[in-house]
Amino acid sequence: LSKVMFITTANTLDTIPRPLLDRMEIIEVSGYTYEEKLNIAKRHLIPKILKEHNVIDKVVFQESAVMTIIEGYTKESGVRNLERQLSRVLRKAIADMLEKDKEKVQITSSNIVKYLGPPYYSYDKVKKEDRVGVVTGMAWTAYGGDTLPVEVSIMEGSGKLELTGKLGDVMKESARAGYSYIRSNAEKYSINPDFYKKKDIHIHVPEGAVPKDGPSAGVTMVTAMVSSLSGRKVRHNVAMTGEITLTGRVLPIGGLKEKTLAAYRAGIDTVIIPKDNEKDIDKIPKIIKSKLNFIAADNIDEVLRNALAGDN
Repeated sequence: LSKVMFITTANTLDTIPRPLLDRMEIIEVSGYTYEEKLNIAKRHLIPKILKEHNVIDKVVFQESAVMTIIEGYTKESGVRNLERQLSRVLRKAIADMLEKDKEKVQITSSNIVKYLGPPYYSYDKVKKEDRVGVVTGMAWTAYGGDTLPVEVSIMEGSGKLELTGKLGDVMKESARAGYSYIRSNAEKYSINPDFYKKKDIHIHVPEGAVPKDGPSAGVTMVTAMVSSLSGRKVRHNVAMTGEITLTGRVLPIGGLKEKTLAAYRAGIDTVIIPKDNEKDIDKIPKIIKSKLNFIAADNIDEVLRNALAGDN
């Protein structure tokens, strides 16, 4: 076997045993954008399945129909499931053509539901209003990027910090580190220094049945807590990612390309990222990069200055 090279693929490295991972060379390939998936479908997948079913001149896929399938019926980083869904549509279109004795069939966005049923996936668009204690974070998943809203509620109490939303240990530690940072800098943000004695803070990340973890939600949770404690609203068009230290430094994260694609898809136009991730902006497709305003933050003060509406 000394002359054999083994090549394996995986959606995430987290489930690979560490001793095995140490013996592997890792090549990271980021997921496709919607535009890339569309072009792959038009140039490769559709001609391939039309040839396989011998209906090259009889079935036509409109571009809007392909985009509908990409957005509503697939969620992977690659295109394997996209090819599967295109084949399903094609087979049903052929059956329709034979039953109704048609010579040609047009696949449009309006008849995709007829062939595939209701969409499997939907993506939340951010609400067009600034709100207190609600911040849009960005997360990486095995299927690509996603937006992660973080909500904070302040109540009269005795200083408890409650975390819900099936958060992992890393996110819980981020919340506690952010809480301690706010306590030590309360006056700077116009927050009552005694809030930890009289107020309970509840941090919730919606979709509680979905496990969430990772070192990139620190700045999001700090921003949501500062917003709730100070009463200042968070700009609705801003999303953010990054970890925070006890001294307020913003640490770099991974998966920036996937995260920014998710933010763009959700209707965000301003993205706050760690300063050390500026070099990764070049990896983001030009069509997405040109429509987003990137703010590179070295510390939490810069994040709050750009995320919170109004003055201190």
